[in-house]
Amino acid sequence: MTAPTRVVVIGADAAGMSAAHQALRTARRTGRELAITVLDKGTHTSYSACGIPYLMAGDVASAEDLVARSGDAHRDAGIDLRMSTEVVSADLSARTVTTDGGDVLEYDELVVATGAPAVVPDWALRPDGTPYGGVGTVKTLDDGASWLERFAEVGDGGHVVVVGAGYVGVEVAEAALRKGFGVTVLTRTRGMSMLEDEMSDLVNVGLCDAGIELVLGAEVTGLELDGDRVTGVHWDGGTRDADLVVVAIGVRPATAFLEGQVELTDGGALRPDPHGRVADHVWAAGDCCEVRRRLDDEWVFRPLGTHANKHGRALGDSLAGGSLTFDGMTDTSITRFSYGEVHLEIARTGLSRSDAEAAGHEPVALLTEGTTASGYMPEAEPIALWVMADRTTRRLLGVQVVGGHGAGKRIDAAAAVLWAGGTVDDLAWMDLAYAPPFSTAWEILQVAARRVAERL
Repeated sequence: MTAPTRVVVIGADAAGMSAAHQALRTARRTGRELAITVLDKGTHTSYSACGIPYLMAGDVASAEDLVARSGDAHRDAGIDLRMSTEVVSADLSARTVTTDGGDVLEYDELVVATGAPAVVPDWALRPDGTPYGGVGTVKTLDDGASWLERFAEVGDGGHVVVVGAGYVGVEVAEAALRKGFGVTVLTRTRGMSMLEDEMSDLVNVGLCDAGIELVLGAEVTGLELDGDRVTGVHWDGGTRDADLVVVAIGVRPATAFLEGQVELTDGGALRPDPHGRVADHVWAAGDCCEVRRRLDDEWVFRPLGTHANKHGRALGDSLAGGSLTFDGMTDTSITRFSYGEVHLEIARTGLSRSDAEAAGHEPVALLTEGTTASGYMPEAEPIALWVMADRTTRRLLGVQVVGGHGAGKRIDAAAAVLWAGGTVDDLAWMDLAYAPPFSTAWEILQVAARRVAERL
């Protein structure tokens, strides 16, 4: 009798568990036998990290509500899941991994789905490497639980400083406002800097209108401390008292244990092929990887759960004898900021103007403003759309949206055109749904596309 193929998966969240379960499903179909062991240094598996800011805001009742599948559910499916177990080294030649407990596991196939921990700058850390009291990141369910405790401890009237104004920074700023705190957001560049300047400006105005103190071009230089607890933040040009400090300046791939054995990017990420292969008997997916942007065939670091789940599923299928592939992305993302009278849905897909120029395009872009519904309807709210196309080929290159209720998911129609390699004319003339509560007779997204098409 043939022994089962030993598969070790490092990482028990979106990519790792998607890979493990899909491998088992495909193995049943292809007649293979797998013995899958999953190792994770954390305490929770298969949870929505994206939901943590909404847990902090009170929209989600408990951290457990963010868990899609429990550890016991994974084990019941036939997976040997071992939590609180960190892989500290791997020997790819010997096909072994070593855990922090000293255990050495042999494998036939290794899946790296280690994710990307939050970046914590030196100024936020005590000499022993742990964050100062009142300072932390928003990455794990344990982080979320800690922030709920800190919020309760400080109480109404406290002040939260958020360092970073990307997706997590904006979402956490909303959560802090809704919990009754004063909020300062510090960013080295501008709010939502992944947007074009004119779209970023709309977000910046909305944050300020909601009562946030937004400081652009601020480089944090240190903390004010009482013992080892934060009481303030210093940056080059100012100081703000703070009861709590949220660090939201990005993440870094957890791949150090592979250095010198596989090729890593300058940022430490892996670049798996569409099936998930990195090297012989080594596979990877999720936030520890870069992904290929279809529009310009560039590899970029975009740690998103959507990519992790898709790539993990393709990997698991291929590992077990299937043929699924993850064929890249179009750089689509969305978030919101909502407090008081301010409600902003923020979305983008495709290339930035600088990306397009670097790829050799001659981009033409316009900003168009309108309403999310027919103007006579109570649902109508402002919306701004930035649309970009190539002057010569008319190919659609990028779309960005900032607007009120109902604005954000319009990005999906643009992403579909980008995925298919369509033109700005395709977007302007495709058949989209209309009724007065949902759009204008000429859908504003298509008006924006038509205006660009007329200028090509």
